Amino acid sequence: MSIGRNDSCWCGSGVKYKKCHMNFDEKLDILKDKGHIIPTRNLIKNKEQIEEIKKSAEINNALLDYISDKVKEGVTTEEIDKLVYEFTVSKGAIPAPLNYGGFPKSVCTSINDVICHGIPSKNEVLKNGDIVNIDVSTILNGYFSDASRMFMIGEVSEEARNLVNVCKECLYKGIEAAKPWGFVGDIGAAIQEYAESKGYSVVRDFGGHGVGVKFQEEPFIPHFGKKGQGMVLTPGMMITIEPMINTGDFRAYIDEKDGWTARTVDGSLSAQWEHMLLITEDGVEIISK
Repeated sequence: MSIGRNDSCWCGSGVKYKKCHMNFDEKLDILKDKGHIIPTRNLIKNKEQIEEIKKSAEINNALLDYISDKVKEGVTTEEIDKLVYEFTVSKGAIPAPLNYGGFPKSVCTSINDVICHGIPSKNEVLKNGDIVNIDVSTILNGYFSDASRMFMIGEVSEEARNLVNVCKECLYKGIEAAKPWGFVGDIGAAIQEYAESKGYSVVRDFGGHGVGVKFQEEPFIPHFGKKGQGMVLTPGMMITIEPMINTGDFRAYIDEKDGWTARTVDGSLSAQWEHMLLITEDGVEIISK
């Protein structure tokens, strides 16, 4: 159904179409005619949605800050999970991972060779020399936020420290490459080029994603690839960039014992950092980190 110039815009802003998304749609039509993949309208967040998602992200950020000094030697990942749950519900929010697709806990805790989706356990104790990714996601009033940080426990090896640091640098290479009217492939190309230049591999099986109104939205954000490929990034889109970088082989396998934990095939170390971004008219805004 077509929209007239003087009709209310499809985004729900209440503003006339000609003063809101008309030029935006015309630009998308040109890109579509050139064969590019363009986002559907439901992936474009309006002002009200963005404000609500940012409120969720405030809790998500505060949660990561809260647990930062509690992720240390001798702590079980089950204790971390409990802290995450209690903090989140105390803010009137819900941990997004809990029961998502059957995931049994409120946070993902991924240690050493675990790439992602590690399940907290009372039998899993953080040890000196470990590296661990803590991935938290929050639902507030139906809106989602998502971010993760790496933690180094005690005295870690030079190999582990370098991996953690380079992985974070990869994240910011990806953020620098994320531009309005650019492409999803630009992000992956920048991350892959930098990671491989430092001697690391990039996980293929997992990546970033759209987020905000749902936990997992389109587009999928691979952390490898070629510039100029994939979906067009437009103002109003929200995505995560979360490179998973390995010291060895890039391949992963899922632990059959729980059906969730993804590990490196060769037992090599893996690291991940995740930020959540809003694509704006002139760049990106980091929403959760």
